[in-house]
Amino acid sequence: MAITTRTEAPRLTGLPVLGSLLDLKNDSLATFLRARRDHGDVVRISAGPPGARAVVYGVFSAEGAQQVLAGESANFRKDNAFYQEIRESFGNGLLTSQDEDYLRQRRLVQPLFTKRRVDGYAAAVAAEVRTLTAEWDQAGADSVDVLQESTRLALRAVARILFGTDVDTAVDVVERCFPGVGAYVLRRGYSPLKVPRDWPTPGNRRAAALHQALYEVCDRIIADRKAAGRGPGDGDDLLTLLAEAESAEDSSFDATELREQVLVFLLAGHETTATSLGFALHLLARHPDVQRRAHEEVDRVLGGRTPGAADLDALPYVTRVLKETMRLFPAAPVIGRRAVAATEVGGVAIPAGADVVVAPWVTHRHPAYWEDPERFDPDRFTPEAEAARPRYAWFPFGGGPRACIGQHFSMLESVIALAMVLQRHGFEAVDTEVPVSSAITLQVAGPARCRLVPREG
Repeated sequence: MAITTRTEAPRLTGLPVLGSLLDLKNDSLATFLRARRDHGDVVRISAGPPGARAVVYGVFSAEGAQQVLAGESANFRKDNAFYQEIRESFGNGLLTSQDEDYLRQRRLVQPLFTKRRVDGYAAAVAAEVRTLTAEWDQAGADSVDVLQESTRLALRAVARILFGTDVDTAVDVVERCFPGVGAYVLRRGYSPLKVPRDWPTPGNRRAAALHQALYEVCDRIIADRKAAGRGPGDGDDLLTLLAEAESAEDSSFDATELREQVLVFLLAGHETTATSLGFALHLLARHPDVQRRAHEEVDRVLGGRTPGAADLDALPYVTRVLKETMRLFPAAPVIGRRAVAATEVGGVAIPAGADVVVAPWVTHRHPAYWEDPERFDPDRFTPEAEAARPRYAWFPFGGGPRACIGQHFSMLESVIALAMVLQRHGFEAVDTEVPVSSAITLQVAGPARCRLVPREG
């Protein structure tokens, strides 16, 4: 796209020497919100001292997000400093790969995520939800941390469905390590001067220990899957598809490459569901009228039976609850790219080589698309309301050719899980506010406890 204007992006005010470095490190989500509020939909943000200063262009309009992720996606690549840090932490899996590597990997795993295949996962999801609620009942739980419990549920489901194995013994390790690795990536991504990862600094040594624990979890999943004795053609999970690809393409994945695929899918495969389900329960606990409507729909549609994929269309209010939750708490609150060639967004020049971020966290709160944007209101997602908004006013799964491959899986899992939990329980908030921050994904900085209220029937 040729530049037709020379309009420069307004600059976010920062410190004379460090710019906005400390603001971004301390609270990047609030910093991006302030940038849009004070300066508009395309803002230049500088971070770091002169000579080692990073510059990022924040793009906050729905139209700008569509241009970056879809309309000009070939010009905005995953080449920025953060994606390099993610690659070094998680390898070159589907989340971080590009070009032929990405196309080959996506083609390989696509059969797992067709609508027909995903609909067939409903029974496995329901079984995991029954296990979770039975554990609450057996423990006589009065209250639970809904975000922590949703993470455990999502990890169990993704491991069983994508890897054909059980990761109960690994859940604690994954829950502990992913946030630490994400914080490490964030610190290095914002740092203007990075020491090599192999230097024995305290931060590097802590990160190496977390990485090693995650690698051991992935190796255990692979070993358990192989020990099951199933070969190519015998299963529908990710590891079987990788094995089939080895035969079909006369290539092989070494242990490191196989581990990287498992690691990326453990992260990406559970985060969106865990975040949306956990925060949905917490928001319902804080909004009794909305919870009552959701209970009424679940009772009327299901009548006590277990939901399946065919029930999703009959649960529109539950679906709206989840969509509104993903508006307020998107699992990927910030998405980074790097411009290959000079272009313009919203009449503002973006130079070649510039780092660019689009931010669901900000666009989902943009007053041009959302009235009273901090208010929780599932009726924002009636068909009529959705049709009246720009396509990228809501994009929790990203968009364009790099949109999340598992978005239908995440929605099916979330709707079934929320409906089944609401069949058995009501919720009252114990923690009314849950602090969050951004790393690779949205991170929770405090508990989200809710009191369980058993329901009859």
